[in-house]
Amino acid sequence: MGKLGQSWLQPTLLPALLALIVIVAGGVGVDLQSAIINHQRAQAQVLAQLSTIRARVEGSITANVQLVRGLVSTISTEPTTINPERFSALASHLFDESSQLRSVAVAPDLIITMTYPVAGNERALGLDYRTIPAQRGAALLARDSGKLVMAGPVDLVQGGQGFVARFPIFIDSKGGRRFWGLVSAVVDAQRLYADSGLTNPDLGIDVSLTGKDALEQGLPPFFGPDLRGEAPATAEVILPYGSWTISAVPKGGWAAASGNPWLLRLAIIIAGLLILVPIIITGHLVGERRLHFSALKAREAELARATRRLDLALDTSKVGVWEMNLATRELVWDDRMCQLYGVARDGGHQDYSVWRSALHPDDLERAEQDFDEGMVTGRYQSNFRSLRPDGTIRHLRSVGAVYADPDGNLRILGINWDVTADVALNEELKRATAQAQAHNVELEAARVRIEHNSLHDSLTGLPNRRYLDEKLKGLASQGYGADQSIALLHIDLDRFKQINDTLGHAAGDAMLIHASKVLRAKCRTDDFVARIGGDEFVVLTTSNDSQRELAALADGIVRQMREPVNYQSHECRFGVSVGIASACGSALEDKQLLINADIALYRAKARGRNCYEFFSNALQAEVVKTKRMADEILSGLERGEFIAYYQPQFDARTLDVVGVEALARWRHPTEGIKPPDSFLPIAEELNVVSTIDRLILEQSLDALDRWESMGLIVPRASVNVSLRRLHDEELITSLRKLDIAPGRISFELVESIYLDDSDEIVSWNIDQIKELGIDVEIDDFGTGYASIVSLQKLRPTRLKIDRQLVMPILKDMPQRQLLTSIIDIGKSMGIEVVAEGVETMEHAAILRDLGCDILQGYAFAPALSSTELETFLSRQSWRKAS
Repeated sequence: MGKLGQSWLQPTLLPALLALIVIVAGGVGVDLQSAIINHQRAQAQVLAQLSTIRARVEGSITANVQLVRGLVSTISTEPTTINPERFSALASHLFDESSQLRSVAVAPDLIITMTYPVAGNERALGLDYRTIPAQRGAALLARDSGKLVMAGPVDLVQGGQGFVARFPIFIDSKGGRRFWGLVSAVVDAQRLYADSGLTNPDLGIDVSLTGKDALEQGLPPFFGPDLRGEAPATAEVILPYGSWTISAVPKGGWAAASGNPWLLRLAIIIAGLLILVPIIITGHLVGERRLHFSALKAREAELARATRRLDLALDTSKVGVWEMNLATRELVWDDRMCQLYGVARDGGHQDYSVWRSALHPDDLERAEQDFDEGMVTGRYQSNFRSLRPDGTIRHLRSVGAVYADPDGNLRILGINWDVTADVALNEELKRATAQAQAHNVELEAARVRIEHNSLHDSLTGLPNRRYLDEKLKGLASQGYGADQSIALLHIDLDRFKQINDTLGHAAGDAMLIHASKVLRAKCRTDDFVARIGGDEFVVLTTSNDSQRELAALADGIVRQMREPVNYQSHECRFGVSVGIASACGSALEDKQLLINADIALYRAKARGRNCYEFFSNALQAEVVKTKRMADEILSGLERGEFIAYYQPQFDARTLDVVGVEALARWRHPTEGIKPPDSFLPIAEELNVVSTIDRLILEQSLDALDRWESMGLIVPRASVNVSLRRLHDEELITSLRKLDIAPGRISFELVESIYLDDSDEIVSWNIDQIKELGIDVEIDDFGTGYASIVSLQKLRPTRLKIDRQLVMPILKDMPQRQLLTSIIDIGKSMGIEVVAEGVETMEHAAILRDLGCDILQGYAFAPALSSTELETFLSRQSWRKAS
């Protein structure tokens, strides 16, 4: 206080000042006292109502949260299997007529996929919280904090307002706990207000709710009028995440509740004066007292807050509290404890026998043992069942702790709560787990079956091609030592197609099963036997067998497979061809081993089947050469490298040119002109011989027309026709398009192949060829197996005696006599006889005298190109030579 205060505040003035105050206060008299009492009474009434409303609000919110936690626990144990039916069954238990819950939704990855009830909440399905600004913050906060978050009120997609409690769900994964999604419970805002008494028209006070939830909402008040300027009474509402402040004033304000406002104001002024003077006098003492009082009020407020929380927790968690004097065995139960055991309140005082008699007989001994052990250790915990008077059984959990009271008496204080729903849920979870485990066992068995079927042949039960590939890859990846080897036998059934075509696929299947049994019997138990194709098998052995041992194995397989197999009274016979390839050391290429075995199998089939062949470097070189030539043949066809050479044919008596034989030649770009025997076998494998025949025919027709225009007389040309071309159903159609003049072209058929062929297409094509005016000749007659009957049936225009029969006639008289017989047969049937391979004029003279009609050979001319033949015909060089 300054000097001014010290000058007027003298001890002699203090009694006068106090007297003045007393006189003024006495002047207002009874009215002032009445106004103060009215104001205090109004404050007490408002605080009482405010406390009741606060407890109701806290209780409602906490009860709703606890109600949903059980559902959250269930979903967290089965997040991947929860479905709408299961969810609806669980959620339906949360709703009754008095429930404030409006809906419950499940949002995996923050997207709502299930909601209950569905009716009225259809618009919420498919909602992504991240796209709704009003709800996005709370959803992300729940996910990031891992804690329950309560927000609101918020405008709901399905209409109206509500408070949304969001429970994050985390599940265990290989990388640790992983966020799965949210369970959101919507508490209807209006129902919460109504159940808490906030909307009661008879309340008598104005109430507002302000404060902060998880999203810092609350300013301005979200319920009721703004009372911040009216000195309201306040109370704090504790939320799971944040808090609200509830404020209240009487209807019409404090002045209306206190009576005469001017008297109240005067009372306040006088009271202020009465307080002010002592404060000024005893400032330092009052200051210390104020500090002490403030600390005491803070402790009292904290104690009150803790008491409210404890009361709220006990009320909402439905926990019963008990206490027991260990010396007297006297029990004190609260109301909830009596409800749990179904006994009368009776002032809360019970004894040990009451608790003991309420236990289920099967749990009595264990429960007492747990209690006795708790008395020794000081910590008591037990789970047991209680048998209520109405016969219902409840599962209870009890915990407690021993302590000494101020008088030194030992007591135990504990709580009980009902866990019947948890036990039922655990049992259901156990059943679901058992069912899931059984389902997993079935799935594993199905997976094993599927894996087995994918690696094995369904007919024979042998491993299939995929299994073989995996086996070879495994052997290649693990590597082999320098002294280790692996061998592969590629086996192909001979004549299997004929059995399949004649007796049916069932017979073919029986033969395949028989072949698989033979292979199993002939191979060792550690050998790998597989069926890799229709009639193809593989034997893979890693036993370091020598070539002699592998040959013995292959020979045994070939011999056994030749044995006849009885099928439905039919004796079926088939054989096998075997290709063998082996690899040694660490350099094992699985694909190359198969290729090598296949090459060896190809050679075995070429040797006549029913045999085996080893792969070798020489065989590989031959295959490479063949492959290169095959590529060159195909390229040569594209580039027009196959051309016709012509060897003239002469009348045996006049030596006039009566025709030419068109012979295929390959004009190789680097090796020059190549004869037919150097490329026809490979062309046959490539199935292009008929293409070469067609090219030679077309070139021959062009040459005949050109020679005719040059005045050179070549009456006809003979061309070779392959078996494949005679099997072509389109052969006659293509010949008709060429418009060949009758007698202009002659087709040479090899006797050993065609005369005895009973194929209907071949026979029909030959008849059509004759009708087109194309002559038919028998080539290389005398080297095949044609009968006279077949010759009569075919009725060729000419037959050509093979050079092998012509060459010896100069000195071999019996051979000459044989030719005489062939010529006589031809003459008797009206068939012209052509002799090929006439090397000397002496041969020509003998053949002429024997009656041969036409001569062809080096004695007259070799095969010539078109240009060379034109020069030859122009000069008539053969007449000079003759």
